[in-house]
Amino acid sequence: MKYIYSYDLNFLEVELVKLGLKKYNATQVFEWIYKKGINNFELMNNINKSSIKILQSNFNFFRFKIKQTLIDETDETTKFLFELADGEKIETVLMKFNYGYSICISTQVGCNMGCKFCASGLLKMKRNLETYEIVEQFMCVNDYLVKNKSSKISNIVVMGIGEPLNNYDNLSMALRIFIDHHGIGIGSRHITVSTCGVVNRIMTFANDFPQINLAISLHASNDKVRNSIMPINQKYNLKCLFDVLRKYHKQNKRKITFEYLLLKDINDSKTDALELVKLIKDLTCYVNLIIYNQISEHSFEKSINEHEFAKILISKGINVTTRAEKGIKINAACGQLRAIHEN
Repeated sequence: MKYIYSYDLNFLEVELVKLGLKKYNATQVFEWIYKKGINNFELMNNINKSSIKILQSNFNFFRFKIKQTLIDETDETTKFLFELADGEKIETVLMKFNYGYSICISTQVGCNMGCKFCASGLLKMKRNLETYEIVEQFMCVNDYLVKNKSSKISNIVVMGIGEPLNNYDNLSMALRIFIDHHGIGIGSRHITVSTCGVVNRIMTFANDFPQINLAISLHASNDKVRNSIMPINQKYNLKCLFDVLRKYHKQNKRKITFEYLLLKDINDSKTDALELVKLIKDLTCYVNLIIYNQISEHSFEKSINEHEFAKILISKGINVTTRAEKGIKINAACGQLRAIHEN
């Protein structure tokens, strides 16, 4: 049995034609499962019974087991700990903003990138998530939102556990399902994919999804500091990263988001801010300053220089936002909840 959430529309058309169904049946199935939220082939009443039997014999709907749900009552941030079919666990976070609800999706079970400040790396990567497991996060959380808040997810950020560009094939299939107007139908500009700097896949992403937003987990303004907190910089240093980002920007003309986690006495000085300006000033971009969500396993501390750091960037013409602290009471930093359950 194959999972129906594993295929974008084009691939599903191919699969159904192989089984003797019509190409248009794929569009019908897509609209039933993604537009109407139906996860039972027998309820798809515009598909004939013989075709329904073929679908039932070849495809399955999978639902994660919800191991735990935590809600921060102060801001409605909701974290889901899902148990997969093989017993592995992943996290997905639902966040409320003034523009609507956003979901933060994971792409791997664990993470091998080794960023020193991150809870995701406390448990090494077990495997990539399959396409249906990426899509299923959206489906489960959106069902929860419809039932409990009479609302729907409007934005997707691929910033959960794992390095998205290291699971590119499965991620790209899921992205095509997310943006297809017959499918989930989230606008490309309402989706952001974050990477810590997997340089060799950035232009592939740029070519495949020119309208989807790119975010770079930067967190340092020079190689010395970035080497010390982000091992990937030892493979792809800042010059290498920014060479490809300039190529990306020239081709796609898209604004790049730089995520910058402020760590006390590590990367939050006036010198760091001025270095950051010099590094990014020739790109159309903005900096998203992040307040550190402290975890007991790491010794890093939250910076107290947030306002001064932002003021320096703004004075140099850099657009700056500060990511709201969300889910502080529910271990909402990536990987925290999974790490607690694994220990």
